[in-house]
Amino acid sequence: METEHQADKNAELGYDSGSTVAPPNKYSTLRSRFNLGPDTMRNHVIAFFGELVGTFMFLWCAYVIANIANHDVLLDVYPDGSHPGQLIMIALGFGFSVMFSIWCFAGVSGGALNPAVSLSLALSRTITPMRCIVMWVAQMLGGMAAGGAASGMTPGPVLYANTLGNGCSRTRGLFLEMFGTTILCLTVLMTAVEKGESNFMCALPIGISLFIGHLALTGYTGTGVNPARSFGAALAARSFPVYHWIYWIGPLLGAILAWFVWQVLQWLDYSSYVTREKEAAAKTKVMVEP
Repeated sequence: METEHQADKNAELGYDSGSTVAPPNKYSTLRSRFNLGPDTMRNHVIAFFGELVGTFMFLWCAYVIANIANHDVLLDVYPDGSHPGQLIMIALGFGFSVMFSIWCFAGVSGGALNPAVSLSLALSRTITPMRCIVMWVAQMLGGMAAGGAASGMTPGPVLYANTLGNGCSRTRGLFLEMFGTTILCLTVLMTAVEKGESNFMCALPIGISLFIGHLALTGYTGTGVNPARSFGAALAARSFPVYHWIYWIGPLLGAILAWFVWQVLQWLDYSSYVTREKEAAAKTKVMVEP
């Protein structure tokens, strides 16, 4: 029989003493903790593995493509010294690599593959702070592994590390990295977070935004917009320039700025405005039809 103390305890927890369903004990609670819920050890391990493999796939492909593109002997050089083919090849390599990697692992870990993107997701409360930290660790390890693997598998020097070029100063490089990351993170928030998990096509605009970012930034900063990408390449090249910090601070500031823009739109309740505009347009169309 149930003791008076146990009955009082069950009542405090909201369980009916007359119910045929037994209240959970400490063992069932422990099992639930490690098998169910958004913040369990099991789910963190799955997210960690997904981000690790996804980041490795993305950056290994991108690193190898960038390494090939940066070998001048393989591409025509214009009289002014420019390499339009090189720029397009690098941009396409990163854009398509992140696209298929997101398609593969979005259903496993969310497919952030970038510490800056993970930060924007955490700020928007799409993921928890603990999940963000787990993803950061996995992404950094994936970037390091991809950099080492690409360096070991391709002959010659490492030519995919981020460096400033064309007279770009550290301050300009910082702001270029920040705004490039803002575009990427805002694309993630508006296409993946706003549209919901069912929007499997979000990988396409995210890949396009990274492609455009590389077209705009590669000539000046080498296009980091991803601390895991910049650190993994620098580690493989065994070269950390004194301005390497811009490839960390810039993307993290860009993630915060993207979240701020998204948050302003949420505060303005833009979705209800868009809905009303569509309804008004539909009514107008019905009225003008014969």
